[in-house]
Amino acid sequence: MSHPSKVEILASSKGWVASFLNLLPGLGSGYLYQRRWKPYFLTIAATTIWFALGLFLQGDNEPSQSEQIIGISGLFFISIVTVIESNLAFKKASNILKNENAKIISPVKKGWFK
Repeated sequence: MSHPSKVEILASSKGWVASFLNLLPGLGSGYLYQRRWKPYFLTIAATTIWFALGLFLQGDNEPSQSEQIIGISGLFFISIVTVIESNLAFKKASNILKNENAKIISPVKKGWFK
């Protein structure tokens, strides 16, 4: 029994589910659904750095409303980037798999009229 390739696993997932999971919590959960570990850990690292940067720049002061909006918009930006990237990766994998299957299935016509 052969194991599915990374492209087959990615193409078998639903693109909208991965996008939704990346958007809603904003922590790269869609990457876990797609079994893509490197983008997941990069997303976790980016969010951790964003939080740490906010805490470092804030110091002991209470954050103002504009600083809170900047923090939330940064997390929203990270989540939008992961949504777009996971959807593009899904479409790319689907097209690769579709082209491979078309090459295998398409019969070779022989005769006068090709």
